[in-house]
Amino acid sequence: MPTRFFRIAAFVEFVTLLVLLGNLATVHWQPITSLFGPAHGCAYLVIVLATWRNGSAATPAKVLALLPGIGGYLVLRQLNTEVPAAQTEL
Repeated sequence: MPTRFFRIAAFVEFVTLLVLLGNLATVHWQPITSLFGPAHGCAYLVIVLATWRNGSAATPAKVLALLPGIGGYLVLRQLNTEVPAAQTEL
């Protein structure tokens, strides 16, 4: 899985969730929700689908991908800890 692509998707998902929650807690403007809601949903789906399509991702990583907001970063952390072990077996 391209790590840079996954990092960008995780960042977009996290930031859009923060914007949505901030909007909900303060002024609750509909245009902000209309703009950032679909962006957050798309980033979330990208992370979930990319994790599930990754052949080297273990089941815990696939479950972590389902967590909104921080799931992408948790999957990145899980996959980064698995990489050295896989490289030593070669």
